[in-house]
Order: sequence, then structure tokens, then C-alpha cells
Amino acid sequence: MRVKCIVSYDGTHFSGYQVQPNKRTVQSEIEAVLTKLHKGQSVKVHASGRTDANVHALGQVIHFDTTLTIPPEKWPYALNSLLPIDIVILEAEYVADHFHSRFNARKKEYRYKISTQKLPNVFKRDYTYHFPYALDIESIKKACHHLCGTHDFTSFCVAKTEVEDKVRTIYSIDLIEEGTDLTFCFTGNGFLYNMVRILTGTLLEVGQGKKTPDQIPFILEGKDRSLSGKTAPGHGLYLWKVYYDN
Repeated sequence: MRVKCIVSYDGTHFSGYQVQPNKRTVQSEIEAVLTKLHKGQSVKVHASGRTDANVHALGQVIHFDTTLTIPPEKWPYALNSLLPIDIVILEAEYVADHFHSRFNARKKEYRYKISTQKLPNVFKRDYTYHFPYALDIESIKKACHHLCGTHDFTSFCVAKTEVEDKVRTIYSIDLIEEGTDLTFCFTGNGFLYNMVRILTGTLLEVGQGKKTPDQIPFILEGKDRSLSGKTAPGHGLYLWKVYYDN
């Protein structure tokens, strides 16, 4: 039987989601617990996508196959009782054998959290990017308008990205303003390696006047990573939600 789970994790002390030799990762922790529950039988976990070191998730989606007959509502308790405190299984359900957490995903939402207050908040240091500079929010919104739609995002991913097709569709970029806190909400059909962090870094440069909104189309057309802004750090980024049909 195939189990689908929604997972949240604090990425602060992980080297990312995907298994890496001699490093602590989200996938390795979950697979170790599943192997223990299956009496030593190795269980492979598949996720909707990878997250980098220090990146968090509120709604990561995984699936795995099992021979156990645990009721779906009991899976979170069985897993959470063995998982470390920085990973929590929020929901679980049995799905059809053809379901795939990555290939069946229709769109994803990422959020990036920024604090513009003058002095850093020590309690937010691992979860919000401290950026104590004045920002022109209207210019940022104009730049967001240029980024929405279907484009080749070569200029907004790591230069060494191995994926050949760099065309993606961004459905919306919304801004949530709460006092000195600013949250970017990106929703699209998929994102390239470091794409959301580079988009964020570029939009912050627009907000500072280092770039103009009207430059965005030329940056997209240039298909050159050196044209866009800096990569925002990982700790402000959250994989917020993954959407599927039905």
C-alpha cells in the first residue's frame, strides 16, 4: 500500500531534504524511522521536491510503500513518536499505487519571510531574513507583475543547473505586509534550483532602487544568471504547500 504524508520541518539543523553521505537530512531521518517500523526492511521515501540546507517546510509532501496495516490516522503518531523534534508528520492517508508526490504535483507555493526592522530579532534569526533597509513596495509589485506568467527562468537559477528545460509558469507573487515583516508568496507549476531565493534577492534589489521593474523583462530575455540579483539566504524560505488534483 502507498502512504501519502504532509510533513513540516525546521530546516535549521539539516543539510537539506535529500539524503547526502555523512550529513543529517530530512529524508534520511524519515527513512531511518520507517526502516525501524518495518523491522529493518529498507523503505524509500519520495518527496514533492528537494529543499536546501536551512530551508523550512510547512507542507512538504512525501509518499512511501508499506506492508504494514496501520490505520491512516495512526501513521502520524507512529512516525512522530520516533522522529526528531524538528520533523513532524501532520497528516497521512492511503493513496492509489500510481500516485507520486513529485510527478503528480500540479503547483507549489513557497513563502519567503523578511524582517525590515532596524535591529535583528534574536528569536527570528533562523526563520526570517533580517534586511533593515527601506523598500519601495510599489516598485517590487511592478516587478512581480513582469515575473508572473510563463518564462524561461535561466537568469533566476544557479548557473550549473542541470535541467535543460528552464521554462516555468509563475501563477502569482503576492506580498503580505505585517508591520516590519514582509512575506513574499510565490505560486507556480514548479521552481528551478535556488529560483525562489534568486527571485527574492532580485526583488529586494528592485525595492532598494538598484534595479528597476522595467529591467525584469530584459533579465528574463538575457538568460544569464549574472543579470539577476543576489541569492537570498535559505533560512527565510518555506515550502508552504503542494497542490494536487482533487
